[in-house]
Amino acid sequence: MADKASKVADLAQRRGFYWPAWEIYGGVAGFYDLGPLGKELKNKIIELWKETLMKPLQRIILELETPIITPYRVLEASGHVQNFTDPIVECTKCGRKYRADHLIEEATGLKVEGLSPEDLTKIIKENNIRCPVCGGELSEVKKFLLLFQTQIGPYEGDKGFIRPETAQGAFVNFKRVYQFMREKLPFGIAQIGRVGRNEISPRQGLLRLREFTIAEIEFFFDPLNPGKPPLDYEAKIRLLPWELAKEGQKEPVEVTIKEALDKGWIINEWMAYWMLKAKELLNKLGIKDEDQFFEEKSPEERAHYSSQTYDQLVRTERYGWMEVSGHAYRGDYDVSRHIKFSGKDLYAFRKYKEPKKVKVKVVRWNARELGIRFKSKAKKIMEALKNVDPELVEKELLEKGYVEVEGEKLEKGIVWVEEREETVSGERFVPHVVEPSFGVERLLYVTLEHALKEKDGRLVLSLPRYLAPIEAVVLPLVEEDEIVKKAKEVWELLAKSGFRVEYDEKGSIGRRYARFDEIGVPAAVTIDFQTLQDDTVTVRDRDSWEQVRVKIEDLPKVLRRFIKENKPLEECVT
Repeated sequence: MADKASKVADLAQRRGFYWPAWEIYGGVAGFYDLGPLGKELKNKIIELWKETLMKPLQRIILELETPIITPYRVLEASGHVQNFTDPIVECTKCGRKYRADHLIEEATGLKVEGLSPEDLTKIIKENNIRCPVCGGELSEVKKFLLLFQTQIGPYEGDKGFIRPETAQGAFVNFKRVYQFMREKLPFGIAQIGRVGRNEISPRQGLLRLREFTIAEIEFFFDPLNPGKPPLDYEAKIRLLPWELAKEGQKEPVEVTIKEALDKGWIINEWMAYWMLKAKELLNKLGIKDEDQFFEEKSPEERAHYSSQTYDQLVRTERYGWMEVSGHAYRGDYDVSRHIKFSGKDLYAFRKYKEPKKVKVKVVRWNARELGIRFKSKAKKIMEALKNVDPELVEKELLEKGYVEVEGEKLEKGIVWVEEREETVSGERFVPHVVEPSFGVERLLYVTLEHALKEKDGRLVLSLPRYLAPIEAVVLPLVEEDEIVKKAKEVWELLAKSGFRVEYDEKGSIGRRYARFDEIGVPAAVTIDFQTLQDDTVTVRDRDSWEQVRVKIEDLPKVLRRFIKENKPLEECVT
């Protein structure tokens, strides 16, 4: 008997939600196309994400769009070039390649994410784990870089990558947005866009893709004055903190936000706020509290930039608990790295209550020598020197004997750092960052799986009504001219009223009900012989199969209450 994952996949392909990309050429693992209904559902999920995560803080959450292609230097600065890897192992007999930690977990049940290649190789040998296809012996485990590499322009050396996350576009733009916000913290930069990760062995349909959509927020704040999130401290949340997991705890515990903060299980109030909003989003997608929880990653499992990470997991029938969002306290890692690698001033400013006299370091240069040596370029170099970090210049001069500015090497004597006393009104600092990040296709999959029900041997896609790609369908009871004409008038009324509405006159009314139940249409409007007499129609509820009689002139109002406001059908007609 087919499991739910198989039923979702079959429904998705038959009814136009999604299917393998490049299918007529045999497909490519890790790439999927969204069909008409899948794309519409994805759009609605994104709008719900914006409504849930951005709208409550709309004055301080701003949306950006940045390029997909990222220069090498940016991802070198972020640490991805060095650290964005997965362990790979190869069968020495058939040549198939596998992600080593997943292979070990499937064979032994051990959780080994984050272990070194050497430790993974040892576990494979000790447990005699073989190739699952041909039984061949496995090679030593190595690191595999997950970045998709490309060439920028026609010249060699201009190496770039498809971005693995949208985050770096937010970090490099921090100063511009900070100035746009009139130098006030906190604020968040939201981005929704395509990313690429060259997964070793993508499986599980939409749950592990090589190209997908991320919706994430980089939330910047002053660590000494973080501000107070609008947080419900008595709200309940299900967690499995690392402190409990390392003692052998397997199941999550339900605690209030206040308890989680007091125990140090969540280390920052803004982390707690975004985790609570993520729980709210999943509830709106139809995922119950008992089917989701947050699991803290161990220090070995955390990404290189993270001080604390929680994964939001959702229960799936075939794949078990599946991550749909990650919540990371990135601290000052990213902005600090971009300051170091770019030499640019990406600092925020913290104002003192009273001005202070302090010793500060400033960059100085020999303008005459710069003019003689670099001529027309000297002015550009001097402008750049005004914005470089004195600490960085001092360090570079000490270690290398020169500092590179605008592509030119400036040695000691032509540029230097000196200390002087100044009266200052504040100090520069690197902001801290909390990041909630969601995989949109994963949200789409778990929404479909949790919505798929069976009733009297029929599949019903019980999506939350406001998420349904098609909101209503107009069905003439029979193909008689007067009834068909009236049905088309009703369809036109609903379309002009702003509903996404379909029309279907082919087949028996029972088959048509079943067809539209299966693709999640909340309301079926049937035009029958009584309609011709009194201008009323029947409205049928997809989930209960109950029907009510409604005047055509009241139909838009009734459907708006039923679909947009999610009220029971019988309440919508009173």
